Amino acid sequence: MDSLQAEVRALEAEIAALRRACEEPRTPEEDASRALKSLQEIQQSDSGAWASSKDLKGHLGHLESELLFLSTLTGINIRSYSMRTEDLTSTEKTEQSIKKVLQKHRLSGNCHMVTFQLEFQILEIQSKERLSSVITDLNIIMEPTEYSELSDFVSRAEDRRDLLMFFQSLHFFVEWCEYRQRTFEHFKEKYPEAVRLPEGAVSSCMAVRSPREPGFELIIVWRIQIDDGGKVLPKLDLLTKAPRRALQLDETRVLETAPRGFRALLGVLGIEAALESLVKSLGVGEDH
Repeated sequence: MDSLQAEVRALEAEIAALRRACEEPRTPEEDASRALKSLQEIQQSDSGAWASSKDLKGHLGHLESELLFLSTLTGINIRSYSMRTEDLTSTEKTEQSIKKVLQKHRLSGNCHMVTFQLEFQILEIQSKERLSSVITDLNIIMEPTEYSELSDFVSRAEDRRDLLMFFQSLHFFVEWCEYRQRTFEHFKEKYPEAVRLPEGAVSSCMAVRSPREPGFELIIVWRIQIDDGGKVLPKLDLLTKAPRRALQLDETRVLETAPRGFRALLGVLGIEAALESLVKSLGVGEDH
């Protein structure tokens, strides 16, 4: 019975953490306090509320279904979670009415193919008038990944101790990475003779060779950036590779202005249509 009750508490804590990770924050301080306080409340819930093992098993089934839904919705899967508390309440007379508790949380999980471990501490201060909590330490450990853009973002999240920004931005970052991979693979499959992915399946660039002009190639570089506020943005640029002779004959500077024209095309057509237009501009697929 004790092990089932512990499982209930762990599952409820995961649900609370995922719910807060999906919410649009009002202010970072307010939402961090609400999300992290919910973990404590669930951990300290009264286990005697379950009258029978049948009730407990039914509740476990409901929690498992809800966790599956949240994991499918956000792509975030919490595999393990634990918490320890330490009472820091002072025995001095001036502090007798103030209770201080330090919570030490540890969890591990993944967002699709990105795996992470989190360790964070929350200092909760309760007086007669109010209850407040603040993250005092946040440590994020990311498993090795091909996505170099995550390194700076993780450092910013740790410096700010912003747990919600980490979850929200990671979710959207991974979604953009998967969309980029699907898009590049689509063009590779559609035009296998002309399109190549220099970095493999998770390539951040796509090269298109001209069937008419040997040595002429367009390279699309697609980066996924996370700004200082945690907003995830795609950034696409065009690079050109041409033989020296072609550069000498380009009196109208078409190659020089191509990157600017590509950015304008993105704004009008969107990513997939702009890439399709770019590929066809080289005469690729005309014989199909």
